[in-house]
Amino acid sequence: MSDVHSAVPLRLSHLEADLEASLGRLRANPEVVRRSRQRVEAALASGSAHYGINTGFGALATQRIPDAQITQLQRNLLLSHAVGVGPAVPKPITRLMLRLKIHALGLGYSGVSLPTFSRLLHFAERELVPVVPSRGSVGASGDLAPLAHLSLPLLGLGEIWDQTGMQSRPAAAVLAEQGLEPIELAAKDGLALINGTQFMAAYGAYVLSRALRLLPLCDAIAATSLEALQGSARPFDERIHDLRPHPGQRTVAANVRRLLVASEILEAHRHCGKVQDPYCLRCVPQVHGASRDALRYACDVVTTEINGVTDNPLVFENGDIVSGGNFHGQPLALALDVAAIALAELASIAERRIYLLLEGHDGLPRLLMRETGINSGFMIPQYTAAALVSENKVLAHPASVDSIPTSLGQEDHVSMGSVSALKLLQVFENFEHVLAIELLTAAQALDYRLPLRPGRGVEALHQALRRQLPHREADYLFHDDLRIILELLRGPQLFDAMAQAGVVLA
Repeated sequence: MSDVHSAVPLRLSHLEADLEASLGRLRANPEVVRRSRQRVEAALASGSAHYGINTGFGALATQRIPDAQITQLQRNLLLSHAVGVGPAVPKPITRLMLRLKIHALGLGYSGVSLPTFSRLLHFAERELVPVVPSRGSVGASGDLAPLAHLSLPLLGLGEIWDQTGMQSRPAAAVLAEQGLEPIELAAKDGLALINGTQFMAAYGAYVLSRALRLLPLCDAIAATSLEALQGSARPFDERIHDLRPHPGQRTVAANVRRLLVASEILEAHRHCGKVQDPYCLRCVPQVHGASRDALRYACDVVTTEINGVTDNPLVFENGDIVSGGNFHGQPLALALDVAAIALAELASIAERRIYLLLEGHDGLPRLLMRETGINSGFMIPQYTAAALVSENKVLAHPASVDSIPTSLGQEDHVSMGSVSALKLLQVFENFEHVLAIELLTAAQALDYRLPLRPGRGVEALHQALRRQLPHREADYLFHDDLRIILELLRGPQLFDAMAQAGVVLA
């Protein structure tokens, strides 16, 4: 069995635990790495030319490098490629980059030397996370510039984050404190370090693992808006969705049905004569469901990527060293663009429900406060949601349709997946804030339906929020409430409250 199939598999839903298991296996037994390295050394001893091992890189691939200069070649590779610019990648994502790089090298097809590999493991164990600029990759030939910066501290260069992730220090000083000397890269080490898609993959894994958690809450918050607006449950009838059986659509409809069980509000207006609700209520299964299906596709791509080998050239078990194109980021570029579009749509339909909640329908006070004029009510949170949704529309333009040739035309088609990755994080953060604003406004509106009780799941969600935040009847600093709601969305409390009420969402 090949090493890649016997490794610890990484799952987005348990990524931190799976990576720790992978690194633990490699700490205990680096034999896979040792065998791969032996194949590189045998190739060097043969005297044949091998790309990036004893030749130049990219457009310089035909230029043979003398044996005495091979170590300098690898050092020069990191120095010349560390040309990233812009704000630093957030520390949690860089930490993930480092661990994904170690996992990929540990699959045994890169031929990295044991001293270099062991130092990377040491960095991961001691939480020594390099500082990586966020701009400079074109998403092909690997994430060259970001990964070069990730690797600079091996040489005693670059910077390393402090424990807070807010400040950084020179790597040389941190290594000295750790009693470590900079290492000397061996043949192929530099290439193995910077060839790969770990920058794009880390962004994708970080965002998608968080987005997956929020999908059930999207449905729960939409159901809260539905109850507050006295909408109809009929569009969630299972028979409707069986006739158009997209998986996400059926899941969302089932979630909403669970949330609405035992609703007194629905029963009280069952015969009100209203024929149809606006799309932002009636089409929740179709819109939320389509985004779910798109995000599932993106998750599948990222899961495949983080369990694959994206180095070049690849070192095979029979000793063959073969150049290919596994570093090309096109699979990720497309998937991350799709994920950004899916999240942007979830935010877009949520903003429409926010707007509807403020209009004063069916007995709700306009702007969700009884005394407006002196109070602006919940007018401006909707402005913020509108601004974020509009920004997402710009960010949702796909980066993957662009390409600019690099390396004197040798790399004549690139993915720009790094841009997809950067945009995806911003779209997700905007989406998360819009979701918080919908929960804030939906909870306020639902208060006006008392003493009628909503469905069990909606009631549990509402009460969990009200244990943290009160109803408001005068203007106040909305920003503080939104911060608390974001913490709730990121934690287990809302899920726990619904589970205690017997409502478990898919």
